[in-house]
Formats: sequence, C-alpha cells, structure tokens
Amino acid sequence: MSEFDLTCTGCGINIQTEEKDQPGYAPLNSVVEREYPVCQRCYRIKHYSDVAPVTLDNEGFQKILRDIGKRPALVVKVVDLFDFAGSWVKEINKYVGKNPIILVANKADLLPKVTNFERVEFWLKKEVEKQGVRVDDIILISAKKRINIDFVKEAIDARIGNKDVYVVGTANVGKSTLINGLLNLYGHEEGAEITTSRYPGTTLSTIRMDLPEHSGDLIDTPGIMTKHRLTDLVCAKSLRDITPDGYINPKTYQLNDQQTLFLGGLARFDYVEGPKQGFSVYAANQLNVHRTKLERADELYANHLGTLLLPPCEDCPDTLRSLVPHRITLKSGHPQDIVISGLGWITVRGMHYTSVVVHAPKGVEVHTRRALI
Repeated sequence: MSEFDLTCTGCGINIQTEEKDQPGYAPLNSVVEREYPVCQRCYRIKHYSDVAPVTLDNEGFQKILRDIGKRPALVVKVVDLFDFAGSWVKEINKYVGKNPIILVANKADLLPKVTNFERVEFWLKKEVEKQGVRVDDIILISAKKRINIDFVKEAIDARIGNKDVYVVGTANVGKSTLINGLLNLYGHEEGAEITTSRYPGTTLSTIRMDLPEHSGDLIDTPGIMTKHRLTDLVCAKSLRDITPDGYINPKTYQLNDQQTLFLGGLARFDYVEGPKQGFSVYAANQLNVHRTKLERADELYANHLGTLLLPPCEDCPDTLRSLVPHRITLKSGHPQDIVISGLGWITVRGMHYTSVVVHAPKGVEVHTRRALI
C-alpha cells in the first residue's frame, strides 16, 4: 500500500496505488500533486461511463448512518419520486435520532408535464406520515437539471446553526448530484465535484465538504444498497433501458379481462377479472410494453424472452428470467397505483372491482398505493 494519505474526491475512499483490483486504486503519477485526486474507478465513471463492480459491507453503510444520531446534525433525506417506497430508508428515525430532517424528493423532472405538483407534495406528506417520520420541510427537485436546488440551500441555511449536514438515502437516488449542485451554489470550484452516475453504489465512503458560509460541513454518505428494486438487479446495459431519461409519457391501454401486458421481459400484468377499462403504464419511455391475450402469455414469454421481451438481456442474472406471481384485488373507490419497484407503476382508476396478477422476479417488491398522479 502506498505511504501517502489521499482521499478520492469523487467517492470518498482512501486512495491506494498497488492493488489494481481493489477499491481506491489509482496510478501513482495520476494522483500526486493533484488538488482534486480521484481513484481510477471514479475517473472511468466520469469519462467513460464505465463502472467496475466493488464489494462493500452494507453494515458499514448503516454504521455511518447510526453515527449521525449520536451528534447534533441536520439531515437531508433524498428519495426518488419515480420509486418512492423503493428509495425510502426504513427506520430512518433509528439512524438519525431526533435530528431535524429535510425531505428532498428528487427526479421530479421525470413526471409527466401535466403533473400537479401541489398534489404530489400533498401525497408525499401523507406517505411520510404513514412512515411515522416528522420532517421539517419537503422540497421537490431535479438534481440533474438543478431545479429547485436553491430552495434546498435556503432550507439548509435556515436550520444548520453549527451542525454538520448529512445527505442520506438509498443508492442511486441522486444524492451526489444534489451535493454537486449545492457546492456550486456555495461557491466551490467545479473540480471539487464528486462522482455521479446512474449506477448504484458510486459513493464508497463519506465525503466531507466545507460550507464557506457556515462552521459545519456538507457530508455525502454512501447510498444504502437494497435488493428489492429492479434497478439493483439488472446489468448496466439493461439499467439504461429501464431508467427514464426525460419526462415519462404514460401509455394507456383499454383492456378486457383475460388480457396481459408485458413490461419488457421483467414484469407481466395479467388483467384477470373486471369490466373493460383503462390501465396507464408509467415507465421509461424506451421500455417496450407488449399486449397479448392471457391464454397466450406463457407461450409468448417462453419463446420471446430476450428478443421481443427485453430486458433482461444476456448479461443480466438468470434470476431475472423467472417471474413470481402477486395476486392483487382492488375494490372500486379512489385511483390506485400498482408499483413494481425500480421499474415503474400501473395506475388503475378505481371505478370498478379489479382482479389482477402481477409477475416480477423473486425478491422484487410489488405493492399498491394511492395514485401519485
């Protein structure tokens, strides 16, 4: 191991120059006398979108979060509006104690242009109440497009006092992108930006950045790794296929019972019983949705998985090629979403009794909720 002590400004890990296959590696000549040294992994993510997998102990991530509750701090909790439940850090109170929380709902730019964001904010308040968590503020943003990040800064400035600010959330919710936007507002140089990508687990350790206007620091924490979202399970190529890159254009299908929708080959929606009605699919625009008769669904899946029904592709794990059924019955009433974590959701308008079966890979969370939109 090298004798000098350097930390990667991109992911926060200690840099070492000898073991190429271990986290933190960087060639010696690439980091000496650099104001903002980065490890080879961060360099390749930034310049080539190339992610080298690393093995990290999730218990270490949780230890960092537990330490937050042991000291006065301001917590900025980031969630993904496209996958709220999947990105919610369970038992957040256990980690942060009585420290104040600002809830930042990222990726608001992915919701359809006609979205009523006042309704979305009200929906978020109700969902947070269900979790038994008290938050001081809720702010909808797009970290990627730097929309409303100034509101986050204002909320921090109003509450920070002498405390450090910890940005927490599950992997790939946009924490590091948000922090880069905040650093820009606080006057940091562009070279100080931390590494961001669409791939989970980019931040490997805490990254501490000073806040010129305050005595406390801004701290990026590693994203908590989960295993119940499809975004956690697919390969890098398929991740691009299921990740929205702009406004979602919902696709509405008028279905009779005994009809099926395939969302690529990663999920299947069987409309088993009920009158003819519309079902709206909210997913990445590039994801292929295929309609067929329920009686032909098994045959179609067996013959066309990996061709017509993509993803998964050949690089995805075999566990994604076997779907588990989830039986759901909805009574008439208010509109509801059937959520497939990491992939999207299907809205049922709630005018009729509806019986469906949703098939998803084992371990992927499927649940219902009051409609977001």
